[in-house]
Amino acid sequence: MSTDEKAVPNSESTAVSTESTNPYAAGAQARLQELRLMRDQIPRFLIPGSTMEIRRLNSAASVPPDFVELTIVAVANQKALERGESATPSETRDRLRYAEAYSPLADELEALAQFVRFSVNAARNEAGSEALTTYSLAQRLAKRRENAGLAPYVADMRRALGRTRKSPEATAKREAAKAARAAEKAARAADRVVKPTTAA
Repeated sequence: MSTDEKAVPNSESTAVSTESTNPYAAGAQARLQELRLMRDQIPRFLIPGSTMEIRRLNSAASVPPDFVELTIVAVANQKALERGESATPSETRDRLRYAEAYSPLADELEALAQFVRFSVNAARNEAGSEALTTYSLAQRLAKRRENAGLAPYVADMRRALGRTRKSPEATAKREAAKAARAAEKAARAADRVVKPTTAA
């Protein structure tokens, strides 16, 4: 706000601007701590050191479980296939069982992340749409002599939009596209969660 406006502050706007306590912060932090505690409850939980490490695992991790089982049987029955540094058939089978058991959990957590992200985007969309409507109205009203006091507010709003937001219309389109992408991801995540249930 400009210096002139600060000299005669609006009591209602001041009350809003000084509100710093986020009523959702404690709940969100609690959920975050719960997720972090979940890590300790998942056996063989690993954190990749880089995206390269993730890509390195994908090739062998994508082979069919039936193929892995066939190699286990072959190793168990043919001593020529035994390697001193290799996992035993029971250890390899244990890895398969782990992957089978925890894969649905990974799907559920990915879906949850998409749903939370969609909820966040929806809330931002509502707040942003309200703000853009107010900005547009303030711009029109500020052109009238009787509403000249709105000019500093409009100037502050224009600066707050920033260089990358060239117009309210462009901002609205970009946010709509972002919300659409989030909705699409959430729908795909929902399909991954619902399909196993439907098959059952």
